[in-house]
This record gives sequence, C-alpha cells and structure tokens, in this order.
Amino acid sequence: MNLVLLLSTFSLFIGVLSEEGLNPAIVNVGAIFSFNTINGKVAKVAMKAAEDDINSDPSVLGGRKLSIQLHDSNFSSFLGILGALQFMETDTVAIIGPQSSEMAHVLSNLANELQVPLLSFTALDPSLSPLQYPFFVQTAPNDEFQMTAIAEMVSYFSWSEVIAIFSDDDQSRNGIITLGDKLADRRCRISYKAALPPEPSAKRGDVLRELNKIQMMESRIIVLHSFSRTGLLVFEVAKSLGMMGKGYVWIASTSLSTVLDSFYPLKPEIANSIQGALTLRPHTPDSKRKRDFMSRWNQLSNGSIGFNPYGLYAYDTVWMIARAVRLLLDQGGKISFSNDTRLGGISGSTLNLSALNAFDGGKQLLSKILETNMTGLTGHVQFNQDRSRINPSYDIINAVGNGQRLVGYWSNHTGLSIVPPETLYSEKPNRSSSNQHLDKVVWPGGETARPRGWVFPNNGRELRIGIPRRVSYRDFVLLVNGTDKVQGYCIDVFLAAIKLLPYAFPYRFIPFGDGHKNPSYYELVNKIKSGVFDGVVGDIAIVTNRTRIVDFTLPYIESGLVVVAPVKKISSSAWSFARPFTPLMWAVTAAFFLIVGSVVWILEHRRNDEFRGPPKQQFVTILWFSFSTMFFSHRENTVSSLGRLVLIIWLFVVLIINSSYTASLTSFLTVQQLSSPIKGIDTLIGSNERIGFQVGSFTEGYLMEELNIPKSRLVPLGSPEEYALALERRNVAAVIDERPYVDLFLSEHCEFSVRGQEFTKSGWGFAFPRDSPLAIDMSTAILSLSENGELQKIHDRWLSKSACSSENSEDDIEQLDLKSFWGLFVICGIACMLALLVYFWLMFRKFSLLPPEELDTTSPSTSRSTRLQTFLSFVDEKVEKPKSSSKRKRESMSRIGYHINDESPHRSGRMDRNMSQNGDS
Repeated sequence: MNLVLLLSTFSLFIGVLSEEGLNPAIVNVGAIFSFNTINGKVAKVAMKAAEDDINSDPSVLGGRKLSIQLHDSNFSSFLGILGALQFMETDTVAIIGPQSSEMAHVLSNLANELQVPLLSFTALDPSLSPLQYPFFVQTAPNDEFQMTAIAEMVSYFSWSEVIAIFSDDDQSRNGIITLGDKLADRRCRISYKAALPPEPSAKRGDVLRELNKIQMMESRIIVLHSFSRTGLLVFEVAKSLGMMGKGYVWIASTSLSTVLDSFYPLKPEIANSIQGALTLRPHTPDSKRKRDFMSRWNQLSNGSIGFNPYGLYAYDTVWMIARAVRLLLDQGGKISFSNDTRLGGISGSTLNLSALNAFDGGKQLLSKILETNMTGLTGHVQFNQDRSRINPSYDIINAVGNGQRLVGYWSNHTGLSIVPPETLYSEKPNRSSSNQHLDKVVWPGGETARPRGWVFPNNGRELRIGIPRRVSYRDFVLLVNGTDKVQGYCIDVFLAAIKLLPYAFPYRFIPFGDGHKNPSYYELVNKIKSGVFDGVVGDIAIVTNRTRIVDFTLPYIESGLVVVAPVKKISSSAWSFARPFTPLMWAVTAAFFLIVGSVVWILEHRRNDEFRGPPKQQFVTILWFSFSTMFFSHRENTVSSLGRLVLIIWLFVVLIINSSYTASLTSFLTVQQLSSPIKGIDTLIGSNERIGFQVGSFTEGYLMEELNIPKSRLVPLGSPEEYALALERRNVAAVIDERPYVDLFLSEHCEFSVRGQEFTKSGWGFAFPRDSPLAIDMSTAILSLSENGELQKIHDRWLSKSACSSENSEDDIEQLDLKSFWGLFVICGIACMLALLVYFWLMFRKFSLLPPEELDTTSPSTSRSTRLQTFLSFVDEKVEKPKSSSKRKRESMSRIGYHINDESPHRSGRMDRNMSQNGDS
C-alpha cells in the first residue's frame, strides 16, 4: 500500500515538472541593440516599460512573467552574433532587433535555422525579403515607403535631379537604390551618389571631400540617408561650406527627426546647421494611450533621453510578442526547445554549439505574430500579405528655429497631404497630382519660394555653346567677319530667351565647322554628348536620332521637309473654259446628255405630242431637250411617271456638275497657275529622277533610311545659288529641304515653287545635355516669347522677305476628273436602264393582250421579223390621252348630228324650219 502511494506521488511530481518544462513560468525574450545610440536608448526604456506593463497585468500571459534580456552590440556585428547565440542557449522565444540591417542579414540566417522569430523596428532594409528570411519581421514601415515619400516630394516640387549622400552600409545603400527606382518612376534621377564610411567610422575629412565634389555640381537637391551621428556631421560640414544657404534643398531620412524629437530643445550649433532641412518621421496617430505614455516618459527615462516614435514601435513590438505567446498557449501550443542534432555532431571545436536549442513552437509563434490585429501606441497594428505594416505613413517635418514645423503628411493611401492620414483611410485612394498638397516650407537661407533646384557648376567657367559655322542661309546664324560677334535669327531668339531666365547665364559661343561648307549637324549635336559643348544653338531640327543623345527645348519655329521644283506659269487662253474638266469627264458628260435625252424620248414618245413628229424633228427634240436641262430651261413637259423619275435624277446630277464646274472655273481664272510634272514627294519616290539636298542637314539620312531612296539619286548642294543652278540645268528634278530655308530661297527665285505638302512635321530647338534643367527653363522662356509676341517680331525682322507673287499658289488646282463623279453617273445610268426595262415590259404585256384581228397576221406562219415590225409599230403608235367628261359629252353630241364647229348654223336652220312649220299651220 505504501509502495502504491509512493509511486502515485512520484508520477504526479514528474507530471508537474513536465508541465512546467513545456509551459514555463517565465517567457524569455532577447533584445540586441547598440544602447549608446539614440534609438538604442529609446528602445531600452520603451521595452522595459512594456515588460513592466505586461507583467503587472496577469491576464496578458495567464500569470506568466515576461523577461526581456538586453544585449549591447555596440555597433559590432560580431558582438551581435554572440548575443544571439547566448539567447539561443537560454530558451528565448523571440529576439527584438538587431538595430542595423547588416546585422539583420546575418542573424536572420541563425533565426531561420533555430526557428526563433526575429522582430526589428529599426533594421528596415527593403532587401530583407520574407522569402529569404521567413523568421524576420519588420514591425515598422520599411525604407521602401520612406523612399517613395521622398521621391514624391521631389516630384511634387518639380525637381528632376537629386544628389544622394548615404552611409555605405546595407540599409542606407539599399535604401538609396530603392530611391533611384522610385525617382525613375517619376521621370527623375539621382545624378550623383556620395558614399560615406558606415556609422560610426565616418570622419570629418570623409564628409568634406564628398561635399566639395557636390558643391561643384549642378543639382542642389540633396537627399541624406544615414544614421544620426553621421547625419549631424554632414550638416555641420555643409554649414561651414555655405551649403545650407539659399538655393540648396536638404531632405533627410528619419534619422534627423529622431534628433529633433529626442534632443528638444536643440543645441544652438545643431539647430543652426539644419535650418530649412526637411525630414521624415514615422507617423503615429494621436490617442489617449499615446499621450499617457508620453507623459510617463520623463519618469521612465529619468531624463536621460527625449522621446521619439521608435519608442512607440519598441513598446508595441513587445506587446505583439506577448499577445502571440498567449494565443499560442491558449490554442494548445507548447513552449519547448530541442537540440539540433547537426550541431551536436560537430567535433574538434571548443565552441559549445550543442547548447544551442531550436524553438519547437517557433513556426506557430511566428504565425501568431503575423496574425496580429491590435491597436497599439503606433495605431492599428496589422500586417499585409507581404509582411509589411498596413497604412505606412510619415510626418514631413521642416527644421525651423530651435525646433520643428509640421508641413504635411505622406501615406501610401493618398500620397502628400496636409490632412492626417487616418482621416483619409475611409476615402478612396487618390494619387492624382492635383490632390497632392503641402504647407509652405522655409528653405535653407530663410527662403519661402521654391528653390530652382540646380545652378551652373561652381567652377568659374562659362558654358560652351556650339553654333554652326554656316556658309549659306546665314540669316539664321551669321559670324561677322573679323569679329567675335554672332548674329542671325536663331541667335536673337536665344538671346531673348536667356533674358527671361531668373538667373545669370554665363556663356560663350564656339563656332563649329571649317567655313567652306555647312557642318554636319549630327556631329555638332553629338559634341554635347562627348562633353565638348554644354549646349548647341542654331537652326537645329528636332529629329529622332538627335533626341536620343540630347534634350531639346520647345521648338521656336515650325519646320518640315518640302519639295521644290521648276514650274511653268499657265496663262489664260481662249480655251480656258474647258480646263475645269478632264477630256474624259467632258466626253462622259456629253454622252450622258444624249443617253438621258434618248431615254426620256422613248418613255414619252407614245403619249406626249411634244416628242412626236418627223424623225428629223424628233432628233432635234432629243438634242434640244438633253442640253437644255444643263440650264434647267427645257420647255418639253414629261407626262409619264418613268420619264419624270429619270428626269429628276438627271437634274440632280446636272446640279452637282454645274456647281463643281463653276467653282473650278472660278479658281482657274482668279488664281495664277503653275505647271510641273512633279506633284510632290510621291512623284519623286516613284521616279528615277535625281534629288538635291542641303549639305549637313538630316535630309539625306531621312530620304535614304525612311523613304528608301538610293544614295546614287541624291545630290548634295551647298547654297541657294547651287539649288537654282542645279534646277535650271536639270541636274536635279527637285530639291528637298526644310521649310524655313525654302521660304528664303523662293523669295528670290520665282521660277521655282513648292510642290505638294510638307511630308514631315518638326521644328527647330536649342540642344542641351540629357536631363539638363536648362532645357526646361529655356522652353519656358521660349513659350513666354511666343505669348508676348516677341518671337514673331524676331521672325519678321530676319525672315520676312518680299515673296514672289507665284507663292500665292503652292500647287496646281487639279482638274476635275471622272473619279469624282462616277457614282452620280452610275446612279443615273441604272435609273435609265431600269426605266427602259419597266417600259418595254409594260409594252410587251399590252401587245400580247391585243386581239388577233388587230394584228397584221394574214398568214398562220407569220415570220418573227414581221411580228417584230408589228410590235415596233405598236410601240410607235400614238396613245390618246384620257378624255375629260366635257370632251366626251361634246363627242357624243357630234355623233347625233351636232358638230361643235357647225353648232351655230345648225341652230339657225332649226329655228327657220320651226318658224315655217308654224306659219303653214
């Protein structure tokens, strides 16, 4: 009996020990940070506060205690790894940290093997993929969202280039790579990347060397992405170099906002060095819990460090782990650890790797963490499918005076706004440019106007502006012999445009070309790409192959290729009235007059007396009736329905032909006509004629590459005089050149003319390097010149020459041919044929119903020819019109002895007979 009781007691004791082993009374959580940094100090205070709050409420962990064990990595990845290994030996369910991303890359591999969740709110490298590191969780918005916010700010202020300064560590480097991608999505770019040694090894000399380079560059938009110590050093050196003055823009990542929040009020030297800078701060919605926690902060920290939002993320991260552990235990999960057999098999090593334990419930705990759905100090805490925090958002802070000023917000929901993001989450996302808003910013130097964002390089040299050394058409660009003076239409437009720029424009013109022939404009533009010129001014056509290597301004004059050919003036003659129609058109029209007249005669012949009579008279009637319809003056009436139908359609056709003839004849008689076998570019493409082009222009390449004209047909010409000589001697059939050149050429050579229309559309612009802000500013200036009329005045001053009178007509007025009217003739012809078919069908039907005695068929074997003659006689026979009732009455009276014409004599005779009879009686 005693033995049974002893065994029972031992079994119960063993069960209790086992239960305690699976569900320990203390839940261990590790934390790895550099605790002498701002975020390290803030995180230490916040995590301990969370530990105390959780342990003070037994319901959170069901009576268990949470123990947070701290390990100071002191900026060392090696010390961080050692701390993580120590945590793995002490049955730690999760690790908060590390603080930096390079350490996170290493520790995440360890967490994957031992299945211990690793949670960080400061290692926010976008490249820490959940696919590669499934046990690593970022509990604050990662840097992809921060870089998106910066890119949208750059786009909002209409800047196109930025310079990036960053610490050369994983987090900063990958953040800048992400920024480059986000800027590219908005047609912006990073023009220069300045890498500094990683925190905390950056020295003043390193920063000074990079800032001196940046000071010599064009862009004045500088994005700083580093930790707080390096960031403050950059601002200090920039202040000493005058780079915190007017014209500069500094946008810092969240590291600067942690300084503003944690060390308020700022020291004067720090405040002076960051005046006008913009920075981002993780946005946390206002709430009573947040305000209460912030009010406790001085007591919690003992005044050692000021509060910043990363303290809230540290606090919420601890609570996330505690809630996940409680859910794991409540749903039957166990907290147990086991040795990894692979580690126990390693021999010959003094490392105690066999003491490392894998967390058996690690996957379940990770799942509970990712299923977090709570309201914390940072707002609503929940993860998307990609493990990022929902609703990432930032405050946009402007460093002003001894503190900061809120100028707006950025959220992944609506972009830039002056309204707190949480008030917009109930609305539909709207990322349109018109919906982006920020308050006014005080920029470095105290300016409130938006900085231009770039300046000319601060290297003391003038911009080298290339100009073509033209030997022809020097009205556009003219170098005055013996002087450095440059004149011309293009030069005047350029000079007028730079006067409208809001800054000084140091430049000098550099001619390009040998002075004996016009230079190649493609080579001239290519000099910008090779760095020989900083821009090109002149008659530079904006064409595809040039836009691939440089940026052009808006065109300041329209242009396009046209064909110039010799022409012969056509003077008026006695036969000018026949020119509106082609001979075929005249012939078809005359034929239809006869056809329609004949058809109407056939349809009207049996019933209409006006269409009967001797053959000669009827032939004249047909001709008269046909041609009188041209003037709608026909006097013959039509009585048959078919005849009227044909006549109506024909009169409509005549109306169209008359109107077209009148309009065309008017044009022929009032506009001077020029004649040439070349009608335009299509004529040249379809022939084997030689074609002239201007030396140096893009015309040769266009004709060969786009129109497939053999090079053997192309003749280079260098001047207007060569144009005229080649055309007069028929060395070329035509010359193809741009419209502005052609206009000047034709003003002095009236024997030539433009044939056809422009077959390309382009313009002339000034060329600058790719992505140069000068192209945008000069385009704005050219637009202003166009709006105020100055551009037209410059054009009139240089290019308005006395034109030849022949320029009133750029092409022949085409004769009207049959293809313009064949549809009308077809309709009329069909109407005539249908009318004739119906008419003869009716005639045949009536003929077949006649009684045999009325037919001339004396013999049973009447021949077909005789029957045909009888039918034709029947068709030719006149049909009396239906008689009215009065006429029928008169005819009836005439049959009984009274005739209309003898009515009076008969009546007198009857009266005499009656009187004599009365007398006899």
